[in-house]
Amino acid sequence: MPSDSSSILLLIPAYNEESRIGPVLGEYALYFREHHPDNFHLVVVLNGCTDDTLGVVERASEQFPEISHVNIPEPVGKGGALIEGLNLAPEVDLVGYVDADGATTPAAFDDLVTECARADCVIGSRWMAGSVLRQEQTFRRQFASRVFHAIVQGFFWMNIRDTQCGAKVMRREAVEAIHGQLTVADMAFDINLLYALKRSGYTVREVPTEWTDQVGSKVEMGRTSLVMLLSVIRLRLYYSPLYSWLAPLRPLEAWLYRKLSAPPPLK
Repeated sequence: MPSDSSSILLLIPAYNEESRIGPVLGEYALYFREHHPDNFHLVVVLNGCTDDTLGVVERASEQFPEISHVNIPEPVGKGGALIEGLNLAPEVDLVGYVDADGATTPAAFDDLVTECARADCVIGSRWMAGSVLRQEQTFRRQFASRVFHAIVQGFFWMNIRDTQCGAKVMRREAVEAIHGQLTVADMAFDINLLYALKRSGYTVREVPTEWTDQVGSKVEMGRTSLVMLLSVIRLRLYYSPLYSWLAPLRPLEAWLYRKLSAPPPLK
């Protein structure tokens, strides 16, 4: 059972975030140094960065020893970066992740840590009563989000209002149990994670969160939405008896992801 002395690992996947990630790292390090001294570690998982994100993270590490990084030279997607980062889960009691843009404040993430005393996984939700949205998404992004939610609910029946909010915390034992089921490398990774947890019998608790839509989103509405839809369909098939019969279509699957310039599912 998590307690005030539980060790916490925060993962931040980062792709070309040199202009935004520096202040975010400082805010998290200072907050958790004050509220969870000696029990907090932050790892930035760099994913094929071509800018100076690595330099920004290295300079932050010099100032804050609780910050370190994993540098993956090739682009493996948000999911691929998090799957790699979750390999560090055995070293801590709780492991979570947030986006690199600072949409989730350190205090909001800490609220999820506290709630982890009541569930195996706690996720922030922008669509629950009590959520505080400092800057809302555009109508177009909200509409796309709700359509995607309807598709996910129809496929998986998880009854989760906001699978895509980039703020989640899990207990170590839950991560270790389902890590081998994580194969989605793109932004549909969250669906893979949550369904694997629920399917394996772990409890997922959704709570209202404080969230700010940030300028400079890496989400390209058309292509990203298509890739996420492709991955959701693939994930539904993966957990069906049909999947083994579809092996001859694997080359087509790989071709589609390459055509969409998206990271293919991990083997």
